[in-house]
Amino acid sequence: MITTHVLDTARGRPGKGIAIELERADAGVWHLIGAGITDDDGRLKTLTQPGPLLAARYRIRFQTGLYFEGLGTPSFFPVVEIQFTVDAGAEHYHVPLLLSPFGYSTYRGS
Repeated sequence: MITTHVLDTARGRPGKGIAIELERADAGVWHLIGAGITDDDGRLKTLTQPGPLLAARYRIRFQTGLYFEGLGTPSFFPVVEIQFTVDAGAEHYHVPLLLSPFGYSTYRGS
């Protein structure tokens, strides 16, 4: 399973209402496999169904420009895209985003 959450570190608040897409590469072609909007706590728990994943390369795309635009805040990154590899499909992959208007970081969470 793949999940995510967004923390707006500049505001010290969850990144609420951010559109997210999840894709998987199959033979070099990206296919949309999940999408959604972060909840009031900045979380999106429904990118994939519970259960094993295919071992593959994935990318998660956060529509951060629209989020900051909605806050009336200038920002530098209109989209944050993170690519990662799933080797052990039975494991839970949590990909959080720590976000500010002019920077971001991520890590593999649990």
